[in-house]
Amino acid sequence: MLAKEIREKSNTEILQEIEALKDELFNLRFQQATGQLSDTARLKTVKKDIARMKTVLTERELSNQD
Repeated sequence: MLAKEIREKSNTEILQEIEALKDELFNLRFQQATGQLSDTARLKTVKKDIARMKTVLTERELSNQD
């Protein structure tokens, strides 16, 4: 997901998306530990999406403080 797409969402939508991605990340890690993960690149993608969303939230918080 692109940062542009994330910025178009509201804070609550972003927080819900982060929770969903965290659940997916947990499941991917579990699959990797049991040797069932076929798409290992998905781990990196999910982590980066979570980081992008948290960055947008932080930017919004900092811009509201000014």
